[in-house]
Amino acid sequence: MKKCLLVVIAGILFASTAMAERYVVVTHTQGTDPFWPVVEKGAKDAAAALGVDLEYNFAPSGDMADMAKLIEAASATNPDGLVVSLPDPDALGNAIRAASGAGIPVVTINSGLESSKDVGALMHVGQPERLAGEKAGERAAAEGATNPLCLNQEAFNTALVDRCSGYFDAMGMELNMIDVSNDVSQIKTRTAAALQADASIDALLAVGPHVCEAAAQAVEEVGTSVHLSCFDMTPGVINLIKEGKVQYTIDQQQRLQGYIPIIVLHLYNSNAGMLPGSNIPSGPGFVDASNAEAVEAQAGVNR
Repeated sequence: MKKCLLVVIAGILFASTAMAERYVVVTHTQGTDPFWPVVEKGAKDAAAALGVDLEYNFAPSGDMADMAKLIEAASATNPDGLVVSLPDPDALGNAIRAASGAGIPVVTINSGLESSKDVGALMHVGQPERLAGEKAGERAAAEGATNPLCLNQEAFNTALVDRCSGYFDAMGMELNMIDVSNDVSQIKTRTAAALQADASIDALLAVGPHVCEAAAQAVEEVGTSVHLSCFDMTPGVINLIKEGKVQYTIDQQQRLQGYIPIIVLHLYNSNAGMLPGSNIPSGPGFVDASNAEAVEAQAGVNR
């Protein structure tokens, strides 16, 4: 009798394990940007809260073809849901459509808001990037910027281009953007070279936190004075704000970009297609000298 009871219990445990929901997240980080570990943490926190399995993948090469292959590989395992960033809809669209067409619910995050529905996703969680750029540009203009330059670390990424474009649109200017790469030493070198080539540049927009930190070093090295504003938060960016070297950064609350999609997909699967009625914006919000100290402990951890 005891053996039979143990067999029954083991069978129940096995069945519950076998039926656990499983979600896969694929993002476009190369592993060099401090932004993405916070997204990963958010997804894992949500999975732990729900008691579901989660796998997080990215292509260290940064190549969109490699990312598409990761999406295809994830789809082949038939997960209960797929969370994907969408920096290049042309390169990733077919892989995402194939997943959706196979019955896998997909939520896009971070980049690709405008193309999310087109590639078959249920919804998007992230910051409206052009709007965020516009807000940054409006404030830069109000603070005296007249000849800005945008520093883009991923020229292929439509979201980052939207940030730069929105910034210049708000200032009524033509886009002035350079590719600084994702390599911190190159970011510093290319930013310094741009400042030395055009002494009239009086403002920089860095569309990533590591770009912001490297740009601040370049400004100091060149010995010029510019209005420096950024996107996203790290302890280094917060310190630069507190020191007066960065005027503000745009916070898109990236932990939410990891956390919310897992919750959404769980509700969708367990409640007959329950889904929010619209995309969920995670930002933008300003962090500047007025509130930097209040959010400092969250930088690089939850924001």
